[in-house]
Amino acid sequence: MMISNRRSRRTVTTVALGSVLALAATGCGDDGSGAGGGKGAEGSGTGKIVFWDNNGGVRTDAWKAIIADFEKANPKIDVEYVGIPATDYQSKVDTAIQGGGLPDVGGVGAAMLAGFAAQNALEPLDDRLAKSSLNGKLNKDMVTSVRSAGGGDGKLYSVPTSANNGVLYYRTDLFEKAGLDEPATWDAFYEAAEKLTDARKNEFGYTIRGGAGSIAQALDAMYGQSGITSFWDASGEKTTVNDPRNVKALEKYAGLFKKVTPAADLNNDFTKMVAQWDSGTIGMLNHNLGSYQDHVKALGTDKFRGIPQPTLADGKRVQVSNPVDGIGLFKNSKNKEAAWKFIEFATSHAQNSTFNEAAGQVPANNDAAKDAWIAKAEPTKLAAAALTDGSTTIVQLPYYLPDWNTISKADNEPNFQKVLNGDMTAEEFLDTVAGQLNEAQAEWRQRNG
Repeated sequence: MMISNRRSRRTVTTVALGSVLALAATGCGDDGSGAGGGKGAEGSGTGKIVFWDNNGGVRTDAWKAIIADFEKANPKIDVEYVGIPATDYQSKVDTAIQGGGLPDVGGVGAAMLAGFAAQNALEPLDDRLAKSSLNGKLNKDMVTSVRSAGGGDGKLYSVPTSANNGVLYYRTDLFEKAGLDEPATWDAFYEAAEKLTDARKNEFGYTIRGGAGSIAQALDAMYGQSGITSFWDASGEKTTVNDPRNVKALEKYAGLFKKVTPAADLNNDFTKMVAQWDSGTIGMLNHNLGSYQDHVKALGTDKFRGIPQPTLADGKRVQVSNPVDGIGLFKNSKNKEAAWKFIEFATSHAQNSTFNEAAGQVPANNDAAKDAWIAKAEPTKLAAAALTDGSTTIVQLPYYLPDWNTISKADNEPNFQKVLNGDMTAEEFLDTVAGQLNEAQAEWRQRNG
């Protein structure tokens, strides 16, 4: 049923998009700010541009500071900032692609890139980057990541700003009081979750993400425990998501809910989960580098640590890939020259460093990645080391699938809540996800050969 529902939604979207493109083809409806497919214009390089932040409310202060610096350096360009919560961003852009109102420039991370590119909404940036002062200054792996996530045509539709990584944050004060070692292995993680829980005192060992964004976190826990190192089988046609080892891992992980976690976790997205951890007496939190500064503000640096995800007993660490974030230029912009100037400025050394220091993430600009603050931000330093010391294998998620973001979010987050509540088995859940992924992979392979 879930598969047919997804197909129906795609059909509706395709029909709607086709109607808009038909209008554009007859010269009716392409005003430069409407649906994907319009050519837009280079513009004068001055005037107003609109920027959509794909993590509004969380990164608003950082982006407003960058915009202020940009407008000071470019007094003839005015940037209108629009902050959109991460949970609403894809639907907001999809609606604007179909009905009009796209910005000039906006956040376009790898997880949603293929879907936007498939709707012809993004400007290829290869030629602009080749002629830019940024050329050769950006992390090659991050550039490769966003290029490969574009849907298969090999074009660059987003300039990377930062890379993230999964982190296990733990309260050092609570661990020390309980006589526990750091949760460096999965066995130690589960032991600590049990020992730190006293529900009568509102003390819990862990907080699990049950709201928006829960699927990626669950995948990280699954593959981390199963040790499976590829998202697809040898044929490249079938996903390993519902491998029996992953099913067993998810059963164990989901079994933590309400046993060693707060009941409120069922509906918690990352902002609520982070706020709950920062203000309470919960032992551990799985998130990523992006929340590091929130923890520092709430707890200081003496009451917690952020370490790479736990290893198996043999020291092997497996993590799923975290999407590289970036900035894209929307094709319908009537002021592409000014919009590109903003992208160049935002990803320059100083600005990219300032942004990522605030976000606690790894800068895309190579010069920014050498700045002193990296060594002082322990989770960022440890994450970078884990990715280069041979201890970690990354399972690459299929961001190139146009349906990936829908499958891993809207289609299945409600079902994951059913798993937490005991209304659906882990096997049923993963079989449903696998069926959708296998269908999407088959369609993609058919289109791309």
